Amino acid sequence: MIEAAQFVEAARRRRFAWYAGVPCSFLTPFINYVLQDPSLRYFSAANEGDAVALIAGATLGARDGTRGVTMMQNSGLGNAVSPLTSLTWTFRLPQLLIVTWRGEPGVADEPQHALMGPITPALLETMEIPWEPFPREAEAIEPALERAVAHMDKTGRPYALVMQKGSVAPYPLADAATPRLAACAPRSYRHDATDDGLPSRRDALKRVIAHTPLESTVVLASTGFCGRELYALDDRPNQLYMVGSMGCVMTLALGLALARPDLHVVALDGDGAALMRLGAFSTLGAYGPANLTHLLLDNGAHDSTGGQATVSPHVSFAGVAAACGYASAIEGDDVSLVDLLLAKKTPDATRSGPRFGHLTIRRGTPDGLPRPTITPTDVKARLMRHIGAA
Repeated sequence: MIEAAQFVEAARRRRFAWYAGVPCSFLTPFINYVLQDPSLRYFSAANEGDAVALIAGATLGARDGTRGVTMMQNSGLGNAVSPLTSLTWTFRLPQLLIVTWRGEPGVADEPQHALMGPITPALLETMEIPWEPFPREAEAIEPALERAVAHMDKTGRPYALVMQKGSVAPYPLADAATPRLAACAPRSYRHDATDDGLPSRRDALKRVIAHTPLESTVVLASTGFCGRELYALDDRPNQLYMVGSMGCVMTLALGLALARPDLHVVALDGDGAALMRLGAFSTLGAYGPANLTHLLLDNGAHDSTGGQATVSPHVSFAGVAAACGYASAIEGDDVSLVDLLLAKKTPDATRSGPRFGHLTIRRGTPDGLPRPTITPTDVKARLMRHIGAA
């Protein structure tokens, strides 16, 4: 058994300073230690996939080589499969995973771990994530971290330490008040336009481009036609087009905005993607800084897969954002909403925190819409060069 400080301080010497995850009792000493060290950051995510994306975003923007750790129970690997296979693997965004081994063969545990326990090693290996047991002796910590860092630096991909029960000694958490933000009032700019009178995605993206100068802004576009259409309009070095990891653009943008307060980070979302990870709104509301803007373009359909309807007409996304603690939340069906949102002229713009805008758009995509010819790793490398990230 080791002390939490022994591992965390050894990790700090290798520039691991960002932690995110979902708690497990095995992880309690780590989380408690990190929470009480003001020079480290811990973010409590709504689910494990959001934590992976948040740390990926922080890695994307790090100028000083700061590294991140995502912590989860092995049951949470199911929630993290999508970003681990189509975000961190695809874009080569490394992070250290600490995965607890509930249901380890030969160790009595709860029935819900009976399957995940035995298959945890195979699941990591299937995702091409090398792993080893979490160090249980002090002298094993440095070599384990060296192997992890060497793999991350060589491949640009995650490395996992699988933690067995009783690996870390208890560490108490001092009582701390949780700050509560008053909800903002969502504001509507709707004109009840007919479908034909609604703006197109292209109309909205043109306004986004006009308000996101190269030198001070980063634009992250959700997977599907949003990224493809942004690429077709203007392929700029301050843009990243997500592929896969549906719903993770919110927390990817959150990590980047937290790591780079000098940049205005704009997350372009879709209704299907936002519905998939609606819990991420609470994470952005709690931790989102003022340099983060979240714009949801809602056509009520999964446009890139044939136009199947989503349930977005039944959801007040602006109401969700307001209730989750965003600084401002507006909704409307006129493209001027993009101007209001990105020009910071919304009524609540003086509040500290992220801004949200929900624009209803019409369905449809231009014929012959191209796919980006730049690869995900190249678009990531180009963006990191552009913003001066290590």
